[in-house]
Amino acid sequence: MGIVNVTPDSFWAESRFETLEQAVRAGQQMFEAGAWAVDIGGESTRPGAVPVSVDEELDRILPVVAELARFGVVAVDTRHAEVAQAAVDAGARIVNDVSGKLYEVAGRLGVGYVSMPAHTVPVVAGVYPRYGDVSADITRVVTDTADLAIECGASRVWVDPGIGFGKSPADNLRLLRDLPVLCQGPFPVLLGVSRKSFLHTVTGRSVGDRLAGSLAVIAPAWSAGVDIIRVHDVPETLDTIAMLNAIWG
Repeated sequence: MGIVNVTPDSFWAESRFETLEQAVRAGQQMFEAGAWAVDIGGESTRPGAVPVSVDEELDRILPVVAELARFGVVAVDTRHAEVAQAAVDAGARIVNDVSGKLYEVAGRLGVGYVSMPAHTVPVVAGVYPRYGDVSADITRVVTDTADLAIECGASRVWVDPGIGFGKSPADNLRLLRDLPVLCQGPFPVLLGVSRKSFLHTVTGRSVGDRLAGSLAVIAPAWSAGVDIIRVHDVPETLDTIAMLNAIWG
């Protein structure tokens, strides 16, 4: 799943597309490279990001959704019900829910749904919730919400542990180590680690130099049984998966 951010403030400058033409071309290139889907977001969720109004988010994403839906599966990355509804009306087929509250919307619309632990914008850098057992707690939350989405009528549901969303570096690494347990659950798993800040904790690399770290996570994720990898770098990710399949198929 490729990432197209129609924002001026996403955490990696090269993933920001501020015009319709730039965003559509980026999404087309991802589809052409072999992406199964493209995820479109109009509000940054990085630490310190400034929330935007629903109207502003709609203005940013709807033309992009409508254009890219002609080429393949489009997901909308949002925390607002109004945005999810309008994006589906424009052609999106998956609600990638960063609020943990949009399962009823996805169910009513009969589209796909990604269940992720709820968080708010702005995320405060360096402030993390405390978990009794981060893997067990997150698994319970995303599975319960996924169950609700199915009950409401969502066509297909994935669970996402929400790497990097208000979690400490240690919690992120623990969640990655425990991916095999999550993948043994009742729902397919979506994972987003692309260029995130926890990679800096391990490698010391700035966001522009985190491709290698991002790709390194793919091997254990693939081995664990993760179904969808959400990334900025589609060709490099697909090459990595192709090699893993060729060696261990």
